[in-house]
Amino acid sequence: MSCMLTYAIRNLPASSAWAARGFVRSLSCSLPLQAAVQPKSKKTLARNGVKNIVVVEGVRIPFLQSGTTYADLMPHDLARAALQGLLNRTSVPRDVVDYIVYGTVIQEVKTSNVAREAALGAGFSDKTPAHTVTMACISSNQAMTTGVGMIAAGQCDVVVAGGVELMSDIPIRHSRKMRKTMLTLNRAKTLGQKLALISKIRPDYFAPELPAVAEFSTSETMGHSADRLAAAFAISRLEQDEYALRSHTLAKKAQEEGLLVDVVPFKVPGKETVTKDNGIRPSSLEQMGKLKPAFVKPYGTVTPANSSFLTDGASAILLMSEEKALALGYKPKAYLRDFLYVSQDPKDQLLLGPTYATPKVLEKAGLTMADIDVFEFHEAFAGQILANLKAMDSDWFAQNYMGRKSKVGAPPLEKFNTWGGSLSLGHPFAATGCRLVITTAHRLKKEGGQYGLVAACAAGGQGHAMLVELYPQ
Repeated sequence: MSCMLTYAIRNLPASSAWAARGFVRSLSCSLPLQAAVQPKSKKTLARNGVKNIVVVEGVRIPFLQSGTTYADLMPHDLARAALQGLLNRTSVPRDVVDYIVYGTVIQEVKTSNVAREAALGAGFSDKTPAHTVTMACISSNQAMTTGVGMIAAGQCDVVVAGGVELMSDIPIRHSRKMRKTMLTLNRAKTLGQKLALISKIRPDYFAPELPAVAEFSTSETMGHSADRLAAAFAISRLEQDEYALRSHTLAKKAQEEGLLVDVVPFKVPGKETVTKDNGIRPSSLEQMGKLKPAFVKPYGTVTPANSSFLTDGASAILLMSEEKALALGYKPKAYLRDFLYVSQDPKDQLLLGPTYATPKVLEKAGLTMADIDVFEFHEAFAGQILANLKAMDSDWFAQNYMGRKSKVGAPPLEKFNTWGGSLSLGHPFAATGCRLVITTAHRLKKEGGQYGLVAACAAGGQGHAMLVELYPQ
């Protein structure tokens, strides 16, 4: 499949949207970031008999490169800080919250249900249930939609959802041989039995099992998959570097103009108060071009410069039924409308989730790409995001791999990730989905739009898409 896909895509006509001159234009950062304007008049996506579910507020602590200021903390510390930031921002009474759902990917074994530990630490009642979900990079997406389902079913009126990741301190296990020996040793009753077990330990038992961002089913790292995907869609190293530079440049501009209002300060115990993301670093194409391939060596095109970096961070979002939000005196930011999840081949199409999810969620709501005012897509790798956009703009791919008669079309750059993305803001795996949703709500208000589309890929060959509608101003 991979060879056939590579041959076919390379022989497609080059899309002008992804020509180098298009990226150079985008680097000028001249995208419209004007003051809030009246949204366009479109039909609402509300449906008879379906409860309206709203986003009241969403926050995140600053996303930091792993190994920096959060390095000595635990995941529940970050999640607790995000929850406290949400409480401070909204003043919602803790006893009003019916349920808490959090997403995480790399679990700390001491706090496997990190939602519960963070909630207790943030001062929520011990009578408030909480559980943790995992779905790779769309874990907080799953947390949010779990909350949506609970509210829609009438089980809850108020749900807090979020996600957390601490890549600075990930579990490193003993080898399986050592684990078995230690567990058996724990059951030994006599000194002789213990000495006999200890005598069987060999030097190789001490070799640790290091975690890797790799697919269990294929044993391939996500970066390797991104490299092959970029090659299959004939996306050059220069195009990837240009896109990454665009992401960092736009994120820097958004940060300096105070647009990233979802970020709440976090006083790190024993350290300074962190107020902003630290991974936003616009460089130059010349400097980026000096970096060596990170995965497929020596000819790969995925490098540290055009990949999202290992990130620590947490997010939290307050969801309510519209009726409950208004009764409590809140002015919601947005409605959460249609959403869905997709799965595809975890080897050759590992990171193409947005391509498959986007047309399905649009058709479900009776919309087209032209109806969408704001696009917020997760950027795992520049090559991954460009491959998705090229696949979405390909009739051949739509017909041969998606069972569609024609392409859905690629989002226009002037509507796409205009405040930066995961390449620049950071990607704490499970926390990213909430950032995408609240950024979409803020952009819709700022830019005068009505419909936003959030999409993301995830390990395992899965993806998610959701439609966000601006709450009437």
